[in-house]
Amino acid sequence: MMKQLLTPDYIFESSWEVCNKVGGIYTVLSTRAKTLQNTFPDRIFFIGPEFWLDKENPLFTEDTNLLKSWKEHAEKEDNLKIRIGRWNIPGKPIAILVDFQPYFAYKNDIYTQAWADFGVDSLHAYGDYDEASMFSYAAGKVVESFYRFQLNESDKVIYQAHEWMTGLGALYIQKHVPEIATIFTTHATSIGRSIAGNNKPLYDYLFAYNGDQMARELNMESKHSIEKQTAHFVDCFTTVSDITNNECKELLDKPADAVLMNGFEGDFVPKGKTFLKKRQHARKVLLNLAEKLLGTKISADALIVGTSGRYEFKNKGINVYLESLNRLTRDKNLQKEIIAF
Repeated sequence: MMKQLLTPDYIFESSWEVCNKVGGIYTVLSTRAKTLQNTFPDRIFFIGPEFWLDKENPLFTEDTNLLKSWKEHAEKEDNLKIRIGRWNIPGKPIAILVDFQPYFAYKNDIYTQAWADFGVDSLHAYGDYDEASMFSYAAGKVVESFYRFQLNESDKVIYQAHEWMTGLGALYIQKHVPEIATIFTTHATSIGRSIAGNNKPLYDYLFAYNGDQMARELNMESKHSIEKQTAHFVDCFTTVSDITNNECKELLDKPADAVLMNGFEGDFVPKGKTFLKKRQHARKVLLNLAEKLLGTKISADALIVGTSGRYEFKNKGINVYLESLNRLTRDKNLQKEIIAF
């Protein structure tokens, strides 16, 4: 009975990285989508930002027949500008891309309401805060519209919001559609990332940091505020590891209600001949690229090393990576060419 009670009928997940390949959260969501789609066939909906109005998004295939009657209602009655289709990843789940530009006109009213309802401080916002917040608000509106049109109180519905960028939408749902259970997942606290990125010792000194104070010091007040208030006000606050949970306890003054470890499907890495074929193809592409850029022929048995991730020089260890390569080049006894990406 308890299991039945806790299994949702519909899941909505919103993230800045749905059909938008930016960083690690794209990988987190896209490598577990197939399992979710198999368990909740076409009852899991990913909501992402619309950036491709005038050109083709290679990660998204529009399907004008999907959820057609709701789409017409959402555009006509709720003034939403959306495209519905499939996210081009394993499992091909339904994706809803929302144009959030129209909400910039009401930005100050939206922020005022968030302050009045949940104490979210958007006063010191700059840069990507506005863009992320308007998307987040629009995503909340999308879910509200779908719920009112298509579902009812007998349906068990979950809204999962990833990272501070989706906090405003989660709080909107919390207030306006309390029938929907809200989950907020932080993959790393914004203030923790900022502390580490500013060459301050994060884990050695974690017990002594005050999140609010550090946010003021590092000019992170608005991002920290939306993240902290969302963590405190949603139905369920989660994070992805025990070490990040320590961060949440200290910097957000709220431990996670549950730690949800990242996982991926077993066939995420290809097996046997398929793996070999893909590996050989990748080597060929990388060597060709390096030869074109460096203007020199590279031996076929060159060793290729690489790292990737969002451009956070210290947090992602790019500084350590470069120093290790520096030490390698000092060694005059290298037996083969090494190409580093």
